[in-house]
Amino acid sequence: MKIATYNVNGINGRLPLLLRWLKEDEPDIVCLQELKSPDDRFPRRELQQAGYEAVWHGQKSWNGVAILARDATPVLTRRGLPGDPDDTHSRYIEAAVDGILIGCLYLPNGNPAPGPKFDYKLRWFERLQTYAADLLSLGLPVALIGDFNVMPTDLDVYAPERWRDDALFRPEVREAYADLVAQGWTDAIRHLHPKERIYTFWKYWRNSFERDAGLRIDHLLLSPTLAPWLRAASVRRGPRGWDHTSDHAPVMIEIEPPSD
Repeated sequence: MKIATYNVNGINGRLPLLLRWLKEDEPDIVCLQELKSPDDRFPRRELQQAGYEAVWHGQKSWNGVAILARDATPVLTRRGLPGDPDDTHSRYIEAAVDGILIGCLYLPNGNPAPGPKFDYKLRWFERLQTYAADLLSLGLPVALIGDFNVMPTDLDVYAPERWRDDALFRPEVREAYADLVAQGWTDAIRHLHPKERIYTFWKYWRNSFERDAGLRIDHLLLSPTLAPWLRAASVRRGPRGWDHTSDHAPVMIEIEPPSD
């Protein structure tokens, strides 16, 4: 089974690229972020024609998350992260697919830091930690997947010294991510590639992709029940090189559920 995450940076404007990648890699489950589309403009029909059913949580112009399943129907279990009823951002959606609970998230960017946006990011992280602990307590196969907007270590950024004060790399954010993983989650990419420089995002400017001046901010975290099924993890760099593409690349893992 292939499970992927992809910040599409505008699903309708980049729908042909998304469909091209889905046809090429044939992932079974996909978490999308930054739909930048209200619910009523989500391209459900086109995705169905490509073999995917979906649940989504849209928002006009900003944010937005979705879970796609190939030849299966995701069963929606939650729309929105608990802990703040006044939070109107579309940043979390959750569904059950083939016996796995999938949480798709788009964590706030937080820049400029310090400031109100950074404070919101830290509060969102705290809510995620609380809810993630509840998910672990279920003892089920669970994956928390998406754009976390954090580079966990110096290995995850091309020039650490340039990012020290950025909201994606400040000590408070890296500590929050480390605390989350320490609950018992497995960072799939880092688990299989512990010392390799791997990036999932490259800015559009200064030929960042061509120079491989990137960041690893898209993560797949697996619960203790799910982690033993992990067989492979990779960044699908091809789509990042296409014309008019997202500044992120898809990240995909392969798992092998027990046969019994």
